[in-house]
Amino acid sequence: MRAAMSKANKIRFAVVAGLAATGCFFAFAAFFAPGSLSSQVVAALIVFGLLAVAATNLDVIARASIGMSGSVMIFTASIVVFGEYSFFLGPAIIGLCCGLFDVVHLRKREWEKIAFNCASDSLSLMGGTAVFLLVASSDPIAEPALLGVGVACAAFTYLVLNALFVSFPVAISGDEAYTKVLKEIVAFNVGAFPFALLGLGLGWVYLELGAAVVPLLVVPILIARSTFASYLELKTGQEQTIETLILALEAKDRYTAGHAQRVANFSEYIGVELAFGQRRMERLRYAALMHDIGKLVVPNQLLNKPGRLTEAEFERVKRHESVSVELLHRIDFLAPVAGDTTTEAATAAVDGTRLIEPAIIHVADAFDAMTSTRSYRRALSQETAFTELREGSGTQFNAQCVDALITAIERRDEHFGAGHEVDEHDWAVAPPEAGTGSAGLGHLIPEEQAASS
Repeated sequence: MRAAMSKANKIRFAVVAGLAATGCFFAFAAFFAPGSLSSQVVAALIVFGLLAVAATNLDVIARASIGMSGSVMIFTASIVVFGEYSFFLGPAIIGLCCGLFDVVHLRKREWEKIAFNCASDSLSLMGGTAVFLLVASSDPIAEPALLGVGVACAAFTYLVLNALFVSFPVAISGDEAYTKVLKEIVAFNVGAFPFALLGLGLGWVYLELGAAVVPLLVVPILIARSTFASYLELKTGQEQTIETLILALEAKDRYTAGHAQRVANFSEYIGVELAFGQRRMERLRYAALMHDIGKLVVPNQLLNKPGRLTEAEFERVKRHESVSVELLHRIDFLAPVAGDTTTEAATAAVDGTRLIEPAIIHVADAFDAMTSTRSYRRALSQETAFTELREGSGTQFNAQCVDALITAIERRDEHFGAGHEVDEHDWAVAPPEAGTGSAGLGHLIPEEQAASS
């Protein structure tokens, strides 16, 4: 059997394919739409090339391997300008400049990244330029309405193509699913779209006033960079807040923290099946991670009690839900997900008439509880857990969420439960094979009976 292509070879293949496609498009454009290399075109190439290189080297790291910069405004402005000059290759050349003169990659001699960036930017800009020429008139500046529509379509095309191209090496290098990375980059590019539209104004001003407006072009680039940097700082702060809370939970009980991470993963599986958007998926993940944060106030001897809980003990454990809600309400960006963490909300969402996020977390929580070893019993098999979910579908669990989770796990050919557990946990008393509950914390017995037993 032929060995699977290595990560490095996949990236090299992407680079070679991108360069080959770029060369073919350049040759095609030069033959069918050569344009006129006038003094105006040369001046515009120099001006926009320098601006694009400057913007690229002032980029902001959005996530590992992905940088966002103000160059998108320069790109769309160049499409307007070179569209007026009838020089189809102009924007693609600007894209090449961005890739070739990325100081960070040059210093590290990351030639493959430089080559790929050259190819992806050029191809994306060629696509955007082609769409612009199809939508706008032969004299774009003369028809403002068509010019605006053309720029919007061109910016959209560029950002979509850029996301499609860039997601490939990022997914390979990070061993992530291509679709997951693509959604992240598309979300970033959606945020860049308003800045891309600013290119319309910048291009029009350049055509009216010429190179004298270069200082004016620098200001919006810096504003765009500052705005995006502030947004990312806020996002980083939010992630660090959640990490701190999870670390606090892990310091108290390593098992509970691992459970929260797994519930978040299973919730995302369901969200993918239900076609959740990026923002809604983020809210779901936050709620899933935080659903047990109230257990910080529950004594460990109750969380990990081998036997059944008394009524008094159960009531004390049950308090963690109200504590979770109160804690989340005190953190501004987590307050909207507080209601998603309660059993009442999950019960109300079983029939699908309420917000479905609590029902998703409820199903994910139950599945992980059944397929994990608890203090009162060892992990059940995945098949048993699936059967329990199906039997409770429509009554205890939301049927749509149950079907989505089972479908997602089977599609990924993943296995959980007995014989497939990853996290190890040291129990004071070895859990029995069969215990007092499956997804819950154990059946109740009257307090007086517990005292006499």
